[in-house]
Amino acid sequence: MAVPGWKEAEGRVGKRTRAVAEKGSPSPNSMLRVLLAAQASAAQLSGLLLLPPIQPFCLGPSKWGDRPPGGGPHAGPAQGLQRLLEQARSPGELVRWLGQNPTKVRAHHYPVALRRLGQLLGSRPRPPPVEQTSLQDLSQLIIRNCPSFDIHTIHVCLHLAVLLGFPSDAPLVCALERERRFRLPLKPPPPLQPVLRGGQRLEAALSCPHFLRHPQQHLIRSLAEARPEELTPHVMVRLAQHLARHRLREPQLLEAIAHFLVVQEAQLSSKVVQKLVLPFGRLNYFPLEQQFMPCLERILAREAGAAPLATVNILMSLCQLRCLPSRALQFVFSPGFISHISGTPHAPIVRRYLSLLDTAVELELPGYQGPRLPRRQKVPIFPQPLITDRARCKYSHKDIVAEGLRQLLGEEKYRQDLTVPPGYCTDFLLCVSSSGAVLPVRTQDPFLPYPPRSCPQGQAASQPTTQDPAQRVVLMLQERWHFCRDSRVLLGSRALRERHLGLLGYQLLPLPFEELESQRGLHQLKSYLRQKLQALGLRWGPEGG
Repeated sequence: MAVPGWKEAEGRVGKRTRAVAEKGSPSPNSMLRVLLAAQASAAQLSGLLLLPPIQPFCLGPSKWGDRPPGGGPHAGPAQGLQRLLEQARSPGELVRWLGQNPTKVRAHHYPVALRRLGQLLGSRPRPPPVEQTSLQDLSQLIIRNCPSFDIHTIHVCLHLAVLLGFPSDAPLVCALERERRFRLPLKPPPPLQPVLRGGQRLEAALSCPHFLRHPQQHLIRSLAEARPEELTPHVMVRLAQHLARHRLREPQLLEAIAHFLVVQEAQLSSKVVQKLVLPFGRLNYFPLEQQFMPCLERILAREAGAAPLATVNILMSLCQLRCLPSRALQFVFSPGFISHISGTPHAPIVRRYLSLLDTAVELELPGYQGPRLPRRQKVPIFPQPLITDRARCKYSHKDIVAEGLRQLLGEEKYRQDLTVPPGYCTDFLLCVSSSGAVLPVRTQDPFLPYPPRSCPQGQAASQPTTQDPAQRVVLMLQERWHFCRDSRVLLGSRALRERHLGLLGYQLLPLPFEELESQRGLHQLKSYLRQKLQALGLRWGPEGG
């Protein structure tokens, strides 16, 4: 058989084949995916010289009765034949050694012969006709005996045949590929899919992997085809959880949830309502449904005492939307409610949520006159970076920004991951004098007072002022996952933190992910940070003090 493309491919080297050869000997599966479409040439065959020699019995057991080395009766002849193949001086000699020693040939000898064939042909511009005949004879030997090969031997022979330039439709490659497919385990037939209607179709869509690519189209279509009586609380809860989990700010779906909540108000418990309300706070979306807030206020008034944790969860979602009903706040801050939850298993999380609600009352509700959370019950709100930030720390820009600030300002002039009262974790905090000079943090109190001094206890700090001449500048990383998906709307928890830090008197300097991702290397990042800080009028170094 003539190896195709010797004249046409002479001098050309397929980049993918060469790259694989230079890296060594990866797994046969990965080699086949790269090489089956390659155009081999004489120059490519030199890659065979870089492949490690195939050791006897390293290809696993076969039907030929291979035995491991170490004294077996057939080990000596098998190794002797391998040495003869490795030292063959022509393709004809390879065929002769294999054809004249049928009792000594093992499955692993054929890859050895193919490898030696590549070494012999790789140094020649084109094979003479007599050697092409030997190639055909060798191919026929492998085709005749490949049913006895194990799967690894088949992979190696395919690998070497492609490097030799055999096309994908050559008899040798077809035979080896047919044996490879024959060894693969059979896949069970897909189960029959039942016919789904309405709400069942929506629930099935919620479990479909296609969601991550086109979630809203699937959901909107399924929701539109569902009849009102088929939209059960379970289906709508699944929908709400999916939107919240994947940060999908889809107005049509959120409005559908809000309408369902209003229509089904009498049948919904607060434990279900907390799950339906969750995506509105997380996605920072206030629905157009006019009865949304009156409905929630009635549900809270009806069931606040029956489900304390659900009540606080609903208020947390409304806090992110800046819509806190006074009546519900008075209930959760009452001594009876606080005493009731103190002995429950979820007391720690409820106290943290109540501390955040009390902060929201302090900063955002100047007209609130009801009870407040006692000081002894308050705990830090978010004493450490949020779980999502810790889970995605390897994708965050925080480390490179910290290194840029260290080289730009010096380690003594900023603090990283500092938690400020009443419990918000800041990314980077700077202390700045009234003239704009960045001051060493160790010489200043990095915390602003809480409650703000401009307001007496119990009043809001909508326009906070401080008598401390030093300003506190907080650099806020705005990573990709801090926003709703495919949107520039911050998630509710992020918007709440930035809003409260601003009301406390901290000057915020956002660092959006688009700007951070556009910086190429530390040098560009330092220039970017310098421009950002100088735009605020900040100075440092010898001229800044």
